[in-house]
Amino acid sequence: MTADTRKHQALVDHYAQCLQRYGDSHLGVDWPNAADAQTRYRVMLECIREPDEAVTLLDFGCGASHLLDFMHAHRLDRIAYSGLDAAPESIALSRQKYPDTPYYLMDVLDGDDALPMFDYIVMNGVFTEKRELSYGEMFNYFSQLLPLVFAKARRGIAFNVMAKAVDWERDDLFHVPTDDLIAFLVNQLSRQFVLRNDYGLYDYTTYVYREPDHGKSHPLWRQGLRRTGALLPDA
Repeated sequence: MTADTRKHQALVDHYAQCLQRYGDSHLGVDWPNAADAQTRYRVMLECIREPDEAVTLLDFGCGASHLLDFMHAHRLDRIAYSGLDAAPESIALSRQKYPDTPYYLMDVLDGDDALPMFDYIVMNGVFTEKRELSYGEMFNYFSQLLPLVFAKARRGIAFNVMAKAVDWERDDLFHVPTDDLIAFLVNQLSRQFVLRNDYGLYDYTTYVYREPDHGKSHPLWRQGLRRTGALLPDA
C-alpha cells in the first residue's frame, strides 16, 4: 500500500466519528438528508439487471446497514445481502442489528484475499467525500480500490461520486469530471458502463458491468423493482 493510499484512513475515521456522534441515522453515515439517502439506496439497487433472479450483493462500506433496512422495507428478498466496512464501530452495530447476516471487517487494500465473490457490489458514499485529501490523493485511492472490488464482482458494481455539474463545489467532497472517470473505466475496468445523473441529486452513480446489456436492463429492471415497491411513485 502506498503512502497516499494509506491516507484514506482519515475517511474511515471520519465515518466512525459520525456514527459515534449521531448513531443509527442518516447523519450517522454522514448523509445530510434522509429522503435523499433513500433515493441513493434505490439507485444503487437498480444496477441489478436480473430483478426476478436470486443474486448476491455486497454492500461495500455498509456503515449501519441502511441499505439492508431499505431492502427489508421493500421486501427485496431475492437479494442475498452481505456487508463490509473498515470501521469496527460500523460492523459492530450492523451485526447487532442483523446477527444472521454475513459481515466483513476489513480494508481490502491491506491485501486480505478472504473476501468471496458476489454477483454485485455497491459502494454508496465510499467516494463522495475526500475530506482533507487532495483530488489527486483521492483519485489515487479510488483508482487502486476499484479494480480490487471489481475483481470480486461476477456481474457488476455500482458507486457514486460528486458531480461537476453543480452550482458550486465543496472542497471536502470528491467532484469527479466524467472525462477522468470514463478514461479510468475504459483503461482499468470495463467498457460496459452506465453513468446516471437522472435522480435529482448532486452526485452521479456509475454502473460497471462485465458483459453487455443484451436487453436486460431497460425497462425490465425498473419494472421489477416497481413490482416490489422499491421504486418511488414518481420515479
